[in-house]
Amino acid sequence: MKKRIPSKSSNFASLIEENAFYVDKTEYIKVLESINDKYLFFLRPRRFGKSLFLSTLEHYYGIQHKDKFESLFGEYFIGQPEIPHH
Repeated sequence: MKKRIPSKSSNFASLIEENAFYVDKTEYIKVLESINDKYLFFLRPRRFGKSLFLSTLEHYYGIQHKDKFESLFGEYFIGQPEIPHH
């Protein structure tokens, strides 16, 4: 099934539910969790995906979205089962 290219959407759940193209940035959630700083800043130019990434974090950490975890994150990095390293 073809995915459509979204236009000006910063809502993670809407993109996934509408089968829109999403570049998987969920591996950066693990990176953020490993940073031991009190504050994090997302310094990027306008239209660089800051709001979309914050929406991704909202849906990942928000307990109100836990029932949708598999449908939202199942095919992305953060939704994959851990693979043991040999």
